[in-house]
Parts: sequence; structure tokens; C-alpha cells
Amino acid sequence: MFTLPNIISLTRIPLALIFLQENIVFRLTALILAMMSDALDGYCARRYKLSSRIGTLLDPLMDKLFVCFVLGIIIQETNPLTSWEIMAFFCRDLAVFIYGCYLILSGKLGQHRFRSIWCGKLSTFFQFIVLICLSLNIVIPPVIFTIFLVLGILALLELYFYVPVPS
Repeated sequence: MFTLPNIISLTRIPLALIFLQENIVFRLTALILAMMSDALDGYCARRYKLSSRIGTLLDPLMDKLFVCFVLGIIIQETNPLTSWEIMAFFCRDLAVFIYGCYLILSGKLGQHRFRSIWCGKLSTFFQFIVLICLSLNIVIPPVIFTIFLVLGILALLELYFYVPVPS
């Protein structure tokens, strides 16, 4: 549980709490450090062979908690996004949730070893960029939300056609 990559992943919790301060420098620092920790935990896990089953679940969970917490604060403060944009923002996460439900209902959950997918990495990167833009009051081009929808669909297809590997 307490491997270096997992500890790095867990740092996103206090970084999210920094967002409670209405200080743009603190907020941007927290966002940049969260992005760096997201890259660093995976690098350490691969480089030092510290990958673990809990780490494969903890890393994306910390990403989602961080992103949801920060977006929730931004929406509460300024309400910069429409409902459609918020749904598009989380499209990939919805795709992963749908696939998880499919695995559970079909009894195939135990046949899968979870791993990151390229759509997820790209989607998380774009989510962080959107959070930075919203923090700076920069208008998000509508094409970004179309990209989120496409990444969600691609994630669902990538997960569905992924050949299960015995755990």
C-alpha cells in the first residue's frame, strides 16, 4: 500500500484542499503540482517496478477526486460551464463506469487486470488544462468539449475490445 507511487498519488488530496483558498497563485500551483504528481507516480511505478494492483486503482481515483473537488469549487464560485459541457467533461469517466458495470453484470470483472488506457491519459490531461483555464477565467473553446465526447467514446471502445489478461 505505502509504495512511493501510491504516496505520490495520495498527495493530490491535500493539493485539492489548497483550492479552498481563493488565491490564484496557490490554485495554479496546486493544479501544476497535481499534474506533475499524476505523471510522476506512473513513472516511479514503471521505472522502479513498484506497480501494484492498489496503485492501478488509487491513481485514477485520486485524479477523479481531485478533478471533481476542484471543478465543484469552480462551479460553485463562478458557474462557468453549461450542463452539457460538464457532461462532456466527464464523458470518459462515464464510459469507464459503464464498462465497469458491464464487467460486474456479466461476471467478467475477475478476468481483467486493470491498466491505464491512452484515452484516459489524454482526457485527464485535457481536464487539468480546462481547470487551469477556468481558474484563470479563460473561455474554453467548444471544440474541447467535443474532444471530451470523442475520448469518451474511444475509451469505451478501447475497453470493450481490450483482451482480458488473467490477474
